[in-house]
Amino acid sequence: MKRLSVKIIVFLTIFSLLFSSLTGCTKKNTSETNNKVLDKRNAENVKSNPDEPGWKLDTSPITFDWYVNFSWFTAKWGEDAVSKYVTDKTGVSINFIVPAGNEEEKLNTMIASGQLPDFITLGWWEDAVKKMIEGQLVLPLNKLADQYDMYFFKVANPEKLAWYKQDDGNVYEYPNASSSPKDFDKYKDLKPSNQTFEVRKDIYEAIGSPDMRTPEGFLNALKAAKEKFPTVDGQPLIPLGLHEFTDTGNYSLESYLQNFLAIPMIKDGKLYDRYTDPEYIRWLKTLRKANEMGLLSKDIFIDKRPQMEEKIAQGRYFAMLYQRSDFTQQQQALYAKDPNKIYIAIDGPSNSKLDTPTLAGDSISGWTVTLISKNVKDPARAIRFLSYLISEEGQRDLYLGIKGVTWDTIDGKDQFKSEILNLLNTDRAQFDQKYGASFKYWMLMDTNMILQWAPPTAEPFKQLEDWTKGKTVSFAAFDGINPTGSSEEGVAANKIAQLWGKTLPKLLLAKSDEEFDKIFNDFLKKREEYGYEKVLKYQQMKYEENLKKLGQ
Repeated sequence: MKRLSVKIIVFLTIFSLLFSSLTGCTKKNTSETNNKVLDKRNAENVKSNPDEPGWKLDTSPITFDWYVNFSWFTAKWGEDAVSKYVTDKTGVSINFIVPAGNEEEKLNTMIASGQLPDFITLGWWEDAVKKMIEGQLVLPLNKLADQYDMYFFKVANPEKLAWYKQDDGNVYEYPNASSSPKDFDKYKDLKPSNQTFEVRKDIYEAIGSPDMRTPEGFLNALKAAKEKFPTVDGQPLIPLGLHEFTDTGNYSLESYLQNFLAIPMIKDGKLYDRYTDPEYIRWLKTLRKANEMGLLSKDIFIDKRPQMEEKIAQGRYFAMLYQRSDFTQQQQALYAKDPNKIYIAIDGPSNSKLDTPTLAGDSISGWTVTLISKNVKDPARAIRFLSYLISEEGQRDLYLGIKGVTWDTIDGKDQFKSEILNLLNTDRAQFDQKYGASFKYWMLMDTNMILQWAPPTAEPFKQLEDWTKGKTVSFAAFDGINPTGSSEEGVAANKIAQLWGKTLPKLLLAKSDEEFDKIFNDFLKKREEYGYEKVLKYQQMKYEENLKKLGQ
């Protein structure tokens, strides 16, 4: 019995010591875990200093999913020096998600599911913006800032916040490439329009540099180019290039063309129907005639942006009604091969009086807006990262890159190092792949702020840019006037837009002007049946509200 008792005592003693050791470890590990959780909660809930960047409170690794509603966007975060630098600095990595096909279908599917990625970037005009806000699928940026990052209010532009404030008093979206009317007046000479009419330099000069402002001159030039240069490197020449046709029309043939024709937006204080303007109809019929003459390639009706970029790089278009910023890489590649085969801007389609075009400059709505999903994995880190991106620090990091690597202070100015600028001006694709600066990540770019660092525009882009100077106007008062969503006006506007998307190609493919007139009159009749008057009344109301917002 004694031996058994001794064995039991020894066993119990050893077990007791072992248990104490394990308990100590457990308490230590639990304590460390709790401290980490507590630290994270403190980092989330602490009222950040309004004068200090909030992102500095927590730089632990985190990856946000960021949906970009443009199928042509192919950048991968972490493949270049700038994105790696931003991740090392803030702890934030990005997993970009882009639609493989139709953007609208992809986004609508996500909205219907109620599950959105952490960040969403899309065009400010898209119906999905209102759907996400009305469906409470996105978080108010101002409330996130109140709770997690007061620094947001220091770096966010108050005019932009006021512009995007909803009826509930909240702001859900923040724009890029945005200029208030004050900004526009201040920078309009430095920030020209993107809207240009381009021709291939060598072909244009070979056919005598004709005047293409009139319908007759326009058609004759397209015809001469096709006859003199039927092929380009064995491929058929495409006389005219346009933006892609979508379900709702073609940007080149709507406000873009209307701006070239200097068609007014307002007459006697009332919104003017630019689509029924005689000058606009005259030019749509000119394009119909171009098709009848075999001068509109079937490619332009079906090609999407990737196919168009490929054909621009091949120099297959003679003329283009196309945004100059949308083919910078292709223009640069053409310039490297032969400076005489680049695209240059010339005076294009004009009204009967040959008035100067009224081209769109940056407006207060910007180009795209970015929102934060209600499903965001870490709301504190999300609003702080957004604040960083829109701040001068973030703008400099994403535009200039890394000090000592891509930029330095030279002659008292922060600017790209000479070898980096040379690469940017000669091989944009290689620049993007290696460095990733200068608007590769454009989602929240502030095109006014970066002017302090931007180098002078170099050829082959300078001529395109210079041509627009003196022709740029602000259309800010007309931003966001189209009804969207499930309202009566929104449904009507969507049906009319879809109807126009089906009508426009038919107008260009009509066999005669008489057939054109019939198709167009049918469109006007159906437009009325769909509720055009309600849409117009809504637009007028919004326009007048915008004037008040802008103090005009």
